[in-house]
Amino acid sequence: MSSPKPEDTVGGPPPLDTNMADEAGAPPIDSDAPEAGATDADAYVDAGTREEVLEIRLTEMQAELDQAKDKHLRALAEGENIRRRAQKDRDEMQKYGGVKLARDLLPVHDNLQRALKSLTDEQRAAAADFVAGIELTERELINAFGKHQIVPIAPELGEKFNPDMHQAMFEAPIPGAVNGTIIEVIQTGFVCHDRLVRAAMVGVAKGSPVVPVPDEEGESDADGAT
Repeated sequence: MSSPKPEDTVGGPPPLDTNMADEAGAPPIDSDAPEAGATDADAYVDAGTREEVLEIRLTEMQAELDQAKDKHLRALAEGENIRRRAQKDRDEMQKYGGVKLARDLLPVHDNLQRALKSLTDEQRAAAADFVAGIELTERELINAFGKHQIVPIAPELGEKFNPDMHQAMFEAPIPGAVNGTIIEVIQTGFVCHDRLVRAAMVGVAKGSPVVPVPDEEGESDADGAT
């Protein structure tokens, strides 16, 4: 009786031994090996691309940093400007704070002055204590203004007209008066530091035209000129 052949055995042919393939000279399969067709040049290209991306990102981050610095400096400058404006407002309030109240009280001062100017010598003598009370009230009001650096503008007669401090109410030719000088003070003015509270109302002298001097024959020099 003949022995069975190997291919007739149950289960088919025996499995292939990979060690035998290695021994036969076939290279082993490496999953980490580069893909077919990949070269060292491709690796350099990938590295160069990464460097370009990093360089672009670094440039963007630097631009964002510069923008943030600029915003920060602008915010600091704006804050400093606000602080200076607030300090200026406080200084002006402290310096000129009494101007508005003084303007409201100026009619009281004007009425006291009108009352004193309207009194005759007989009235002053008959009511000396009453007149003294009015004068005292006026002085106290002036002193209260002075505590806030509000001082009166009372120009002297013959003083040169100053448009920054005086308000001309009328002009009149006055013999012997210099043109543009004050001939009457109608109402006292007031000033606070360098700010005008109210200009002094005054009358101003107006210059007279020059009259030619007549000669011995009764004719002016201008008429006798040829």
